[in-house]
Amino acid sequence: MKRIILASSSPRRKQLLEQLGISFDCCPARIDEDLGTEETAREAVRRIALNKAEKASEMVRNSIIIAADTMVVCNGEVLGKPDNARDAFNKLYKLKGREHEVITAVCVMDTENGQCEVQDEITRVYFRDISDEEIRAYIRTEEPMDKAGAYGIQGMGAVFVDRIEGCYFNVVGLPLKHLYSMLQRQGVKLLER
Repeated sequence: MKRIILASSSPRRKQLLEQLGISFDCCPARIDEDLGTEETAREAVRRIALNKAEKASEMVRNSIIIAADTMVVCNGEVLGKPDNARDAFNKLYKLKGREHEVITAVCVMDTENGQCEVQDEITRVYFRDISDEEIRAYIRTEEPMDKAGAYGIQGMGAVFVDRIEGCYFNVVGLPLKHLYSMLQRQGVKLLER
């Protein structure tokens, strides 16, 4: 079986692959993740996931690469990872009492035969009306600082979520139903060992 490479250093993505029982190595792919001027968020996450896989493929051979990118979009605005505590507060303030979308694209690439597939998933997340003090207290945990939209649904940020529509794992950072099917098409049978 080919080696599986996760083109990410995200602890959340690592944990999700471990949850599926996948044996993998990490090869973080550092690329420009800026949104293009004419791109939608959905187009951008697909492009970035593909670019991460392509970058990782330059470093490893005879492997299946898994790469992903996630964006949080509220009222048409992309809310990336916060630059500092003030930025985290502003992002969370925009989300309070509102609906937003979490868009994740995943790319699976076979470095040997060049077969490559990109899928994306959109999950709607509804925040309850959180107070400014709750936002400040959450920021003090430092949990929001490395996450798109400045929150982690799998951590303390879960207390802000009223409900979701769609895939929970997508919000964590990897739409597992797509990943499972994509790996199957690449010959990786997770349930047939």
